[in-house]
Amino acid sequence: MRQSARTVAIGLLAAACTGPVLAQDAGHGAPGLVTMPDGASVAYQPGPPNLPRGTRIALVAGDPAKPGPFVLRVMFPADTVVAPHTHAQAETLTILSGSIYHQHGKTLDKTAGQLLRAGGFVFLPQDMPHALWTTNEPVELQVNGTGPFGLNYINPTDDPSREAGSSR
Repeated sequence: MRQSARTVAIGLLAAACTGPVLAQDAGHGAPGLVTMPDGASVAYQPGPPNLPRGTRIALVAGDPAKPGPFVLRVMFPADTVVAPHTHAQAETLTILSGSIYHQHGKTLDKTAGQLLRAGGFVFLPQDMPHALWTTNEPVELQVNGTGPFGLNYINPTDDPSREAGSSR
């Protein structure tokens, strides 16, 4: 992906993660401390256009558009595919609820995917091509990484933001 497209993808992700979704400690600890008493305190917003329709996202800590660590929560609905893609930085995925298939590679091969359930974990090195898909249930993931962070589709035509009239 060209640098300008990557910047747009990072900007879209950051724009989707602004406002009240940041769960920060309300003066009860050190500056920068993030405290979430439970999963119900996470405020989700619609995901950016470069993620599949119905995706919801919440910024828990940090800013994926800026250098430094960040934590996101992502919810994918049932029957969702995130086509093969890479990230410019390493990331970890932790499955919080539901289940999702994960597959390494530059092409989608649902016979090669590994089912990950709640508690499952994946570490992905920088630029590792991979794909994700849900089946008959939604999934909630936690994504940890270091910014600047973005999603780069292997095949640019797989980017949902390229669809005509892709409004959220």
